[in-house]
Amino acid sequence: MLAPLALLFAFLTWQVAVDSPLRRADERLGRAIADGPPPDGFAELLADLGNFAVAVPVLVVTLAYVAWRAHGAGTPRWWLPALAALVTMAAVPALVVPLKEAVGRTGPPGGAGDGYYPSGHTATAAVAYGAAVLLLLPWLRGSYVRRELAIGCLVLVVAVGFGLVRRGYHWPLDVVASLVLSAMLLIALRGFLNSRSFRRR
Repeated sequence: MLAPLALLFAFLTWQVAVDSPLRRADERLGRAIADGPPPDGFAELLADLGNFAVAVPVLVVTLAYVAWRAHGAGTPRWWLPALAALVTMAAVPALVVPLKEAVGRTGPPGGAGDGYYPSGHTATAAVAYGAAVLLLLPWLRGSYVRRELAIGCLVLVVAVGFGLVRRGYHWPLDVVASLVLSAMLLIALRGFLNSRSFRRR
């Protein structure tokens, strides 16, 4: 699964870095979304959910809760899942910042400077909320609750990306590429957690 996502991310990066038809279509779509509904205030709220100051504290609280539960249950290396999630979160700026500098994409109208690709807010939201869900799933009873939490997380992350485009902070492909990059990080985290058999006993 990682290889197709990596190829897709490389393709999107290439298309954004050059004056391609896909990039031009992306900018037309971005301008159309920025001119449409919902109201600016609601779109701003959605975009704000991708702020570091909002998303990362949610992850930290979840890490503390899961570590407390695992320690109380006598789980071996109870601290390791939380550490793995923190490392995954730290990988976001380590990957996104150099990519922004390398691609140097200019932003939507009204945006200052360059460095808009990929979207750091989208990646922050996706990895923070996604990692929180991955850590919570083994501690939840019932497939319905686990499924609804995962769906809710996905809807929330997509809403953040939409809010960023609607408010003119990013082009759509900035958001899509960040979702692809975040998916790779979360798949790697899930694989690590599953390989270490970190499950509620």
